[in-house]
Amino acid sequence: MGLVNTEITLKNVEDGAIARAGLIKPEEIRTATVTAIADTGAMSLVITEEMRQKLGLGIVMEKTAIVANGQRVTGFMTDAVEVHWKNRLTILPALVIPGAEKILMGAIVMEGMDLMVNPVTQEVVGAHGDKEECLVL
Repeated sequence: MGLVNTEITLKNVEDGAIARAGLIKPEEIRTATVTAIADTGAMSLVITEEMRQKLGLGIVMEKTAIVANGQRVTGFMTDAVEVHWKNRLTILPALVIPGAEKILMGAIVMEGMDLMVNPVTQEVVGAHGDKEECLVL
């Protein structure tokens, strides 16, 4: 299977809470719509340092990760990020890997939105249909 890309929107969770409290306008929530690689071999949401700065995400802790070639790299876990795909969303920290050039949407992100990669059509789809979000309990 080749690379599967999909459009997602990333939002700063803390900004959302501040907006709901009426302290900033909803349009002031730091947001970015990006093309991400749907990487079923990765676990986390991986973002670039540039994206971390654009979204205003703080660094929570240092984290060692194993990348696709088996190499161990030291990165950083961020504050929580809202990840939107069509009418679905999940909230989780992101991993910033130094030198990363692409955004990766790993398995935990896809599971959180009940998504999968269709191996036939090579696209991200709802695991239980695309009409509405369906959570598997």
